[in-house]
Amino acid sequence: MSGFFGVVSKEDCVFDLFFGTDYHSHLGTRRAGMVVYDKTNGFDKALHNIENSPFRTKFDTESNTMKGSMGIGCISDYEAQPMLLRSRHGTFAITTVGRINNAEEIVSGILKGNGHFFEMSNGEINPTELTAAIIDQKDNLIDGIRYAQEIIDGSISILLLTPLGIYAARDKLGRTPIAIGEKSEGYCACFESFAYHSLGYHDFKELGPGEVVVITTDGVKTLVAPGENMKVCTFLWVYYGYPSSSYEGISVEQMRYNCGKLMARRDDVEPDIVAGIPDSGVAHAIGYANESGIPYSRPFVKYTPTWSRSFMPSNQSKRKLIAKMKLLPIKDLIKDKSLLLIDDSIVRGTQLRETTEFLYESGAREVHIRPACPPLMFSCKYVNFSRSNSDMDLITRRVIAKLEGENPSLEVLKEYANPDSERYQRMVEMIGKELHFTTLRYNRLDDMIKATGLPKEKLCTYCWSGEE
Repeated sequence: MSGFFGVVSKEDCVFDLFFGTDYHSHLGTRRAGMVVYDKTNGFDKALHNIENSPFRTKFDTESNTMKGSMGIGCISDYEAQPMLLRSRHGTFAITTVGRINNAEEIVSGILKGNGHFFEMSNGEINPTELTAAIIDQKDNLIDGIRYAQEIIDGSISILLLTPLGIYAARDKLGRTPIAIGEKSEGYCACFESFAYHSLGYHDFKELGPGEVVVITTDGVKTLVAPGENMKVCTFLWVYYGYPSSSYEGISVEQMRYNCGKLMARRDDVEPDIVAGIPDSGVAHAIGYANESGIPYSRPFVKYTPTWSRSFMPSNQSKRKLIAKMKLLPIKDLIKDKSLLLIDDSIVRGTQLRETTEFLYESGAREVHIRPACPPLMFSCKYVNFSRSNSDMDLITRRVIAKLEGENPSLEVLKEYANPDSERYQRMVEMIGKELHFTTLRYNRLDDMIKATGLPKEKLCTYCWSGEE
């Protein structure tokens, strides 16, 4: 995953760019960069590995030495970006959020025209570089951006910095957001709108699906009007979004309260306390506790002062130990208690099983698990939001393979996704037993959609339902 921030200012923009980009640290842990443009000195770029050090530490020097009136920044879990490129359209910098499923096909087509690409260490092509190459196939930047949106299978949202301004383009079905902020000195564009509120900006607009704008100190000009169809990723609210975020006017924190409330209305267990798995499970649990009247408590806390989210050794056994070491039990709230825990989701199940065992070891009598979203049935093919690259990474698909064989039909998979079917009940029972839960009950898809307050047709729910 990744998040970006761009700013155009009548004054030096680096302070806003530095902190606006840093506010996207929850969306990436591996690579980060900033590019600025100054009329006198031109472009300046900095890229760093942030796997074992936070963005602010790695870019402290650049925050004091870079100068410019415009800039873009990115924090990523994958590729190094922003990229600074010289092309037929002049020099520009580009950063992207999204996924390109047909990269090999597009690369092959471009290579026929005698183009070339740098390979990353894993042998793949940097998708941001590929997006720039696609844009360069057309006679101007606007046509190039539209062409990229058209031919990319998956999704792509773009910030593109030129000496004349920043082009911002939201992917054609609006799967990821771009919010525009405004203040007297200029404008900014970013993934997370809360990133600019503390910097003195106020909300200007959210780009619609496929909308392309150019941002200068004179204003925000729409170059391509938004489309009518939207499929914004629902997992934004459930997991990836920061509590202070909002998308399409819907608050992440409020949506999570709503999820917990609706889950409580369908539940019949009577635990002693309700707790949330930090961090994204907490708000769901508060909503559940408020609705059910069962006390909310924190039977464990996560120790974060010196533990970078991305700090992990290469040895797998040590990785598991460190993941467990971050959770500190409060045994007085665990011993002989029946606990109901809410997490945002269950992907592979490994981490939640270890958390459950850790609670039993600390004296818990029962551990009831309530994921805030339905069973994940399909790995995301649009924006990598389901935290899994393969269907068989998902515990649901491994259990289904035991019950049905390795290649069940789509019709069978959809029956397993139906919470009113016998197959669904059998799958959930097997997952609960495998992970050693006292009981397991998932949130329902219809309740999760209701919690957002948006029409179903505007939401992407592919990873749960398999429906495009």
